Amino acid sequence: MTGSPSSLDVDALLTDPATRILVCCGSGGVGKTTTAAALGLRAAERGRRVVVLTIDPARRLAQSMGLQELDNTPRPVTGVATAAGGRLDAMMLDMKRTFDEVIEGHSTPEKAASILENPFYQALSSSFAGTQEYMAMEKLGQLRARADRDSDGWDLIVVDTPPSRSALDFLDAPQRLGSFLDGRFIRVLTAPARAGGRAYLKVVSAAMNTAASVVTKVLGAQVLKDVQTFVAATDTMFGGFRERADATYKLLQAPGTAFVVVAAPEPDALREASYFVERLADERMPLAGLVLNRVHSCRAEGLSAERALAAAEDLEDDEAHPLVAGLLRLHADQMRRGAREAELAARFSHAHPDVPVARIAARPRDVHDLDGLREVGESLAS
Repeated sequence: MTGSPSSLDVDALLTDPATRILVCCGSGGVGKTTTAAALGLRAAERGRRVVVLTIDPARRLAQSMGLQELDNTPRPVTGVATAAGGRLDAMMLDMKRTFDEVIEGHSTPEKAASILENPFYQALSSSFAGTQEYMAMEKLGQLRARADRDSDGWDLIVVDTPPSRSALDFLDAPQRLGSFLDGRFIRVLTAPARAGGRAYLKVVSAAMNTAASVVTKVLGAQVLKDVQTFVAATDTMFGGFRERADATYKLLQAPGTAFVVVAAPEPDALREASYFVERLADERMPLAGLVLNRVHSCRAEGLSAERALAAAEDLEDDEAHPLVAGLLRLHADQMRRGAREAELAARFSHAHPDVPVARIAARPRDVHDLDGLREVGESLAS
């Protein structure tokens, strides 16, 4: 293996009508949100009807797209050069609102009102571990269903996955939350409510009664009652949670989906990217390639770091050239940084020789507008 990767043809990926979902994933702080926005903008200006779904609570995406705010409703982005017939919408996941929509869409108005007012549901929908990732999957399923219903709707959904410590959270959360809601622990907690009154003593075993008693001591009687009330109201919906999680998981495995792993040329980020590449392969999910963000390079590559430092030392005693000496040292630092990044990228490609790579050059400032996103897109496609 040479460790020389093939180049990821970004424009071919974006303009292929068979690509319906593009998922940008990777560890936090590597530029997933900006990459997703740049890909969405480039696709729209090449004729695709695109919606970008971000889970990043920061408002960088809204600002860069010229929007006052982003919320749970897709909003059109103005200033996009859509002469080819494309368009660009953007939205930011509202975790609780999406959960509310699931409840409202799968129960009667009276039952929905009861669930939405339940204290346990309010805590579950706002702060339960994995809820954000699960709701990202729910929203993706909703957007795809809406796109399939509307012949003039979106033909490409770009997903900016949640920032998380582990790249596995996005893939694991739907099954984890579905298992929780449909699991034995919930059934034990809610056995009294499900059996009802004195019949509970006849139906529920002594072991379950003891377990519920222990939980009551740990959580408190009111919390247990809230859980029982919540599950009693949503009992018929449990299967739906699991079914939708399974359906969206299969959607991510379908040929129309492409995953793009985003990483920075840093050891931790590339280690996480490598782990995600392997997990995607294990789950048989379609990986388009790796986007290596914030790559440093130097136009004067003919001048090595060693020669630049030697020249700077020769000029140290020359008071007439302090600026030149400083520039030579800066050049040496850039060359060494670029060499370190190239070595890290080569290690990744040696471990994953079949993964195409696209690079985004490091920028002197953050992206704040559509022109900045265009520049990122051009760097990706160059």
